[in-house]
This record gives sequence, C-alpha cells and structure tokens, in this order.
Amino acid sequence: MVRVEKLPSSFRDRTVCIIGLGYVGLTLAVTMADSGFDVFGVERQGAVLDKLRRGEPHFFEPRLAEKLARVVEKGTLHLSNAIQDGRNGVGGRATAYVITVGTPLAKDGGIELRFMEQAADEVARVLLDGDLVILRSTMKIGTARAVVQRRLVETGKRFEIAVCPERTLEGRALVELHELPQIVGADTPETRHRCAQLFSILTPTTVAVSSLEAAELIKLTDNTYRDVTFAFANEIAKLCGQLGVSASEVIAAGKLGYPRTNVALPGPVGGPCLEKDPHILAQSAAELGVDMAITRAARETNESQPEEVATLLASQVRAIAAWPAEPRIVVAGLAFKGAPATDDLRGTMAKPIVEALRRHFPRARICGFDCVAAPEACRAYFGIDMVETLDAVFAGADLVVLANNHALFAGLDLPAAARTMNKHGIVYDFWNLYDDVAAAMPDGRMYLSLGSETVADGPTGRTGVKASRRLPPNTYVVAGGRGAPARRW
Repeated sequence: MVRVEKLPSSFRDRTVCIIGLGYVGLTLAVTMADSGFDVFGVERQGAVLDKLRRGEPHFFEPRLAEKLARVVEKGTLHLSNAIQDGRNGVGGRATAYVITVGTPLAKDGGIELRFMEQAADEVARVLLDGDLVILRSTMKIGTARAVVQRRLVETGKRFEIAVCPERTLEGRALVELHELPQIVGADTPETRHRCAQLFSILTPTTVAVSSLEAAELIKLTDNTYRDVTFAFANEIAKLCGQLGVSASEVIAAGKLGYPRTNVALPGPVGGPCLEKDPHILAQSAAELGVDMAITRAARETNESQPEEVATLLASQVRAIAAWPAEPRIVVAGLAFKGAPATDDLRGTMAKPIVEALRRHFPRARICGFDCVAAPEACRAYFGIDMVETLDAVFAGADLVVLANNHALFAGLDLPAAARTMNKHGIVYDFWNLYDDVAAAMPDGRMYLSLGSETVADGPTGRTGVKASRRLPPNTYVVAGGRGAPARRW
C-alpha cells in the first residue's frame, strides 16, 4: 500500500476546481478531496449533480460511493453546475483548474472538442494572474495549445498550462491514483514543478516531459499500443480457428517462462479509451502527414471481430436441422469489460456483437444480461430485453454469447448451466474462460471459444488436434457430448 501524503497547510494550490465529473473527473475530485484539498466540482448534467449532492455516484467503481459520501459530508467537495469564482461566498477561490470533460468521436469519426472548448471558455471567464490550468482529458495532438491555450491567452492574464493525462484502470481508479506515475507535460520547468508538487500529494512518482504535445502523445501512445497488441492476439486467434489448434494453448504455452514473448489472450477490444484513442492518434498523425498504417489495421482487426464471429455462428447453425426459425439468443456481459468489474457501457463491443447477431439472425429474440450494469440502462442502450439472473441466461436459450470476462462467468459450472438450454444449444465464449469444458458439455449442447472453434476433443477429453488435421475453409468440428464422437458440419 502506497502511503498517501496529507496536504500541508502552507501548500500553494490548496483549492482546486475540476470541470467535468464523469469517470475521470469524479474519481480525481473524490481522491483529492479525501487527501485534504478543497475541491470544487463542476457538472452540467442536473440529474448527475443531484445524485452527487446526495453522496451517490452515477457509475460503479469500488469504494467510490463510500468516499464520495465522506467528502460531501466533510465539506471538502463542493458541487455546482458552474465554476465558482469566490464571489458567492462558497469556499475559497481556486488557483488550479483541472479540465476532465469528455472528448468523444463524432458521427463522422473525428474527435468532438466542443466540451473542451466550452470548458476553456468557462475557465477564461474567471481566470486571474498566476492560475494553473491542467488538461486531463484525452485529446488530439495540439489541442492544448491550439484550442485551450489560445482561448486563455485572449484574456490577457498570466497563467500556467499543463497536460497531465489520466491513465487509471476502471475498477482500480481510486487505488491507481495513489500508485501510478503521473505524467506532467508543460513548456516551462516552473509549471512542471508546480504540477509535480500538486500531484505528489496523491502519488509518489511524477514524470515530467518537455511539452504539452509530448504529454498528449503519451496518452494516445499507451492506449494504441494496447489496442495493437490485442489486435495481434485476435489475428492469431483467426489463424488458429482455421488451422484447428487452440489459440489459448498456443499463446499461453509460447510465453510460459519465455521473457521475450507476452502475447495477450484474444477477446473483444473496446471501452471508452481503446475504441477511440487509436482513431485520435491516426487523425493527429494524418494532419502531420504521417500514415499510421499499423494503428489503422489494428483497429480494423478489432472492429471486424463481431461480424466475423456472427458469420461463423450463422454458418454453424445452418447444418442443425432442429435450429428454430426464431431462436432465443442471450448476450451475457454487456459492460465493456468484466475484470475489474465495471458498469460502463461506453465503447462496449457487446453493442456491435448484438448488431451483428441481429443481421445474421433477423428473426431471433435477443436478450441481454450484465453482472453489474443496471438492466434499465442496458435496455435503453442496446434496445433489447434483459434477463436479471444468470440462471435465466441459459434457461431455454438456443445461443448464449459470453461477451465479457466477469468473474461470475469464469466461476460458472458451464456444463450444468448448459443442461437448461435447448437441446441444440451453443455457448460461444469470446474470452476462453473455460479449460477443457467442451467434452463435458451435455449431449447436444456445444461450446465454442474464440480462436478454438475448429478444435476437436480427443479420446482423453483434452483439447487437441492431430498433426495431420488441416481443415478446409468453413468446416467446423465440435464435440457432441461426453464420450460422443466429434461432428463435422
């Protein structure tokens, strides 16, 4: 456990204003308020603001509700729909402003900067000489200088500006704010030192870089690197699916005790960062005349996965005589990830998975289930009916798609759950959560996993493939039941 500093009474920037109380802003505001800062949080959405004033967060994050209630009651977190400038008698005036507003992709694929522009204009309205402005949102390279700094310069005030990107993992944000090194990018050593002092109250390590642009690029580079490595794993999974070997076996065996290989396991790649940051990086590079071919190809690989899997499943069921005209399909795990657990639906790959299944099974009754996200939120976001228990996911289902890796799925007795499915039921596992489970499936039910779709079960029940087996395209081999021969369709 990292020891958390408490704010000295003589600290320069004791009062901080955080603009935007979404995931990034609220976790930072609560952490700073709990560390002794006097924090003013600004949120324009009235419904969200009302919940926060009651001490209730508007998303799930471990221990966030407890800490939010504490700092609201203690009075170290003040909440408002506009920046306080000290003239209304509420607390002191902020000397540091942290902008954490959203920067989503627009319909045309470009980054949407209007929230950043609005926040910069709000800060400009109250800016005084000597104030510090920190940008924490994900941005296209050059946004800090061309969009925010330009607006602040027009005020005629003397100010300092820095880019200090957020890099926490959902499900561990309150821990990682005290553990992760904080990147500090600014044009002058004085501003870098000032920001380092501020963040040193939260984390023992700050990393100074020489410019605003360097810090902007670090955030985009980190997330795009992850996207590219996951895309490579998914590409290997496609190859394994055609070759008839297990992707999880190939990847796990290849890196065991071998320090120069660390290939990730395949699976859906989405979320509020990975589904957009590679696009932002590629757009930034294109404006500088650089083609990020690997970045673009990786994103295309990850984005094409839902359609490829839906195509495979549709091909699979065409050979099943008993497959119903109106199958019941359940997509389980709608949040963008399951471990660490979150209720965040932004950028979830479950969305294109549902859409692809609709195209390939137009008469299907598609339902959803999530271990954390509220059913009403999922129903509104996906436009599908929801089931509220894990038992209901499998009962009477023709196809169950496990779309995230929540521990509730990983700990499931899958063969027992599959017995409640219809006789020809199929479980498709995007995350390879189960080891050697295909041979244990009840008679007539099938288990398929990403990158292992054509692996037959040998006589010992262990997943494997004979050296001479090379399957022709669109041929799938699936074990029937315990002791049953493999079926080729």
